[in-house]
Amino acid sequence: MRKIILMMSISVDGFMEGPNQELDWQMVDEELHSHFNDQLRPMGAFLEGRVTHELMARVWPTVDTDPSSVQQARERGLLRPMLEFAHIWRNMPKIVFSRSLERADWNTTIFRDVIPEDIRRLKQEPGGDMVLGGADLAAVFMSHDLIDEYWLYVHPIAIGQGKRLFRASLTRINLRLTESRRFGNGVVLLRYERPDEQQGAEYARVRRSF
Repeated sequence: MRKIILMMSISVDGFMEGPNQELDWQMVDEELHSHFNDQLRPMGAFLEGRVTHELMARVWPTVDTDPSSVQQARERGLLRPMLEFAHIWRNMPKIVFSRSLERADWNTTIFRDVIPEDIRRLKQEPGGDMVLGGADLAAVFMSHDLIDEYWLYVHPIAIGQGKRLFRASLTRINLRLTESRRFGNGVVLLRYERPDEQQGAEYARVRRSF
């Protein structure tokens, strides 16, 4: 069965974007961008909300043919990984969850709601794992216990305000750290997965013993 993976960059104080959707605080260099590409290339689908999808669709279909975008990428030392990601994004199957979006291009299917039974059927289909993006959509998936792994890229900056990745919730989710990695620019990957039923019971037992 393929997994659903929440893959997001956050600040050390827990924000995924600034108060006006700013992402300029993210420290994405060639090493980190190339890593993102390597992780995303074998995925089976991008799962996105409408806002995230429209933001991506404004940039990535033409980023490799727009002269100003190419020049900016070259000046930042990101030309190669950005061109690679443009190809990945265009070819990746995408599922956008929206009640208002009428149509979407670039290999995109529209789902009106997050229906757990439909998502579990998707997980049973052949193909690579599915990567989930966006705080609002992630909150809905978390409420239905549909996320299998959390890949959090913690950037060494506190931005003070903005949109938090994780909302306040009454749901408690036990996780197991499976990987940590420090990149040259100071970003740290913390990779967690949901333990299986037996591991989860043992985890709870150990916690109660302290």
